[in-house]
Amino acid sequence: MSEQKPISPWKYKPWWCQPWSILLTGVTLITGSWVLFKIIWLTVLVSVPILTWMGFFLLMWPQLMIRSGVLELHQND
Repeated sequence: MSEQKPISPWKYKPWWCQPWSILLTGVTLITGSWVLFKIIWLTVLVSVPILTWMGFFLLMWPQLMIRSGVLELHQND
């Protein structure tokens, strides 16, 4: 019997929605906020929604897609 490879939800996403691009965009925006303004409260204000977005798409979304079974349907087609 052959082993099944783990299903990766990332192979169904375009290049601009891959983990590396999400991390790069988030870090660039947060760093850019600090470099431009050098105001800690503004950087924190920018960081909170960006880190929330990154956390959802890097940690929660892949698990939700795997658990939903949608990827298995695509793999069987």
